[in-house]
Amino acid sequence: MKNRLRVGIVVACFTLLTSGCSGVLNYDMARINGTAYAKPQPKMSWGSQHETGKATYYANKLHGRKTASGERFDQTSYTAAHKTLPFGTKLRVTNIDNGESVIVRVNDRGPFKKGRIVDLSSSAFGRIAQLKTGVINVAIEKIE
Repeated sequence: MKNRLRVGIVVACFTLLTSGCSGVLNYDMARINGTAYAKPQPKMSWGSQHETGKATYYANKLHGRKTASGERFDQTSYTAAHKTLPFGTKLRVTNIDNGESVIVRVNDRGPFKKGRIVDLSSSAFGRIAQLKTGVINVAIEKIE
């Protein structure tokens, strides 16, 4: 019982210390719609409606193949893959480095590479970054 209490206290202290200290740790900061984000985030975090991490886009060879939702993948649609959000969820994906954002709809599962939180269609990715960039730091916000 005492060990559980100690672990709980340690976890609570760690959470308090790390939750609001990004400015103290001297990360580069980006401000998007009044919310400050550290770039790059030391860890991915999921709040009630927000998540930060890395994004990339689908390879062209996947165009026309079925997604996990059963619909055909279309590079020209503003769609995304996320590991856990329900299909049909709309997200605002914001490039932390330049503040550009795009609205996408979740219709697939992934990404499956460590550290990545969302895969975008190339047209959605191209709205917020140059395709040659490949991987970008993003903040995602659930809007529906």
